[in-house]
Amino acid sequence: MAGENYKRRLTAILSADVVGYSRLMGEDEFATVATLKSHRRLITEQIEAFDGRVVDSPGDNILAEFNSIVDAVSCAVEIQEAIEEQNRDLPENRMMAFRIGVNLGDVVQDGHRIHGDGVNIAARIEGLADPGGVSISGTAFDSVRNKLGYGYQFSGEQKVKNIAQPVRVYKVLTRPEDAGKVIGEKRFVGRMSRRVAFAAILTLCVITAGLVSYYIYLHQSGRIEPASIEKMAFPLPDEHSIAVLPFDNMSGDPDQDYFSDGFTEQLITNLSMVPNLFVIARNSSFSFKGKAVKVQQVAEELGVRYVMEGSVQRAGEKVRFNAQLIDAISGRHLWAEKFDRKLQDIFALQDEITLKIISAVGAEVTRGERARINAIGTNSVDAYLKAIQGWEYFYAPTRETNRLARKLAEEAIELDPEYQNAYCLLGVTHFMDVFLGTSKSPRKSFDTAVSYFEKVLAVDEAHPIARSALAYVYGMQRKYDMALAQAQQAIESNPGRANTHFVLGSIFYFTGRYAEALQTFKRVIRLDPKGPAYYYLGLGHAYRGLGKYEDAIAAYQKALDGKPKYWMARIFLSATYNMAGQEENARAEAEEVLRINPKFSLEKLAKSLPYKDKEYLNDAIEAMRKAGLK
Repeated sequence: MAGENYKRRLTAILSADVVGYSRLMGEDEFATVATLKSHRRLITEQIEAFDGRVVDSPGDNILAEFNSIVDAVSCAVEIQEAIEEQNRDLPENRMMAFRIGVNLGDVVQDGHRIHGDGVNIAARIEGLADPGGVSISGTAFDSVRNKLGYGYQFSGEQKVKNIAQPVRVYKVLTRPEDAGKVIGEKRFVGRMSRRVAFAAILTLCVITAGLVSYYIYLHQSGRIEPASIEKMAFPLPDEHSIAVLPFDNMSGDPDQDYFSDGFTEQLITNLSMVPNLFVIARNSSFSFKGKAVKVQQVAEELGVRYVMEGSVQRAGEKVRFNAQLIDAISGRHLWAEKFDRKLQDIFALQDEITLKIISAVGAEVTRGERARINAIGTNSVDAYLKAIQGWEYFYAPTRETNRLARKLAEEAIELDPEYQNAYCLLGVTHFMDVFLGTSKSPRKSFDTAVSYFEKVLAVDEAHPIARSALAYVYGMQRKYDMALAQAQQAIESNPGRANTHFVLGSIFYFTGRYAEALQTFKRVIRLDPKGPAYYYLGLGHAYRGLGKYEDAIAAYQKALDGKPKYWMARIFLSATYNMAGQEENARAEAEEVLRINPKFSLEKLAKSLPYKDKEYLNDAIEAMRKAGLK
């Protein structure tokens, strides 16, 4: 009987492939083969550590299987993190990124090898993953969604060659703030009998009728459940306060998220230019992305009066926007509107919505501020789309995303050589090279970044990012007076931008002005309560500079919430524990630093810290050395 020597079984399949392998081989065959061998050893070690086995490894591909789908997905994430770490020691032209796909499916075993639909689907999903990313099938997602501390983004139903039914695909989101999220998921139902279907439809009609009636009542009364000022996590600011939630992408294509996110961010940027508006920063607003939350909850968690929400639907050259502004304290809708526009009119629409928000909350805007809001910087929609996609890559910094952000910035500049926001993006990618360890010469990378920022500011002196980025680079270059002047000017131009205040706080800290640094970092966290961990790192630095060690310890621990591998926070935590006389805790943190980053060098750290007060720097380094760091 045919096939009687083969055995069918259910297994978890992992397929990994190198991004741009042919290009790498064309540039340098020997170096590429050497890098592949090194990465393959690392991947094999990870697979075996998760009780998997390598089935095959033809060319640049690796095929593995696991008894547990949880182990397979966990292993895939660990592989990508390990490869990113290993790439840091390689020159940029030898860096190698992988895509990984994971499936739970039926296979046919033929001795050591496995074949069948399960393998084909894993390979297809791998091709849909982002460089450095992991994508999984719907069957895998169904098994792991509540068992791992990751988030997931639905990528749609994908056709697979020789597979009759489309396959659901999900991207794995590994940032701590994405844990538990499922973005863009659609519900799927199987076949049902006509009688059951009719009953279901009838029930839905009854429910829908009830919901419509309630919706009409709600809007007739103009109210939602109000937020409680007493329950707010922060006191309400004196200024008009607002959070702009990420606009929902209604296009049915998750790859269009960058468009809706970019539109939201431009609104936040525009509003942050108005001095009498208190605008919650992007990080905190976007922490609610993909979540079903009430306006009341948003207002109470962020400490704001007004909440803006909406949706975007893009179809070819046409765009539909729905937007509404809610007074969360009174529970009333202040303004709601639908806009049907051509894609080429998006810039004018951003300005129009911004000014309607300002008017609705009763804020005032000068003629100069109105002009800055209207200065999007390009008339090319294609250049704009490339730039906002590049910024989305930049906001999730890895070596690969930074490279992609630079590429998109360069393409945007080709489309519009006068587009200053694209030059700013180009500058920050060179700046980021230093912090990602991809710069061959930090001095040259900083100089290149400065040249781009200065070019932007020569045309747009109030650019929301360029001046504060220039200030930070000056600070890293020990040009303290120039750094402080630029940081203060950036605040004058963009008083509501959290990261602008963070740069000013950093310059205060670098120059030993710890009390001013403390007040500034507190302002940063108020503007961005759910912001990045390095905000709390700065807060800890300010407390430590003032000798408030317990407060500093609490701030550093806050920086580690949800980000336990943030070894920079652990370095200063070890020093602060030592300064506070808690030697045992200091040693424990130092050991954890060396476990996370075995190549840590106290000498390199000392050279990279731009402290003006050398005595203070030496005290900090000595405290780290006593804790066990070298």
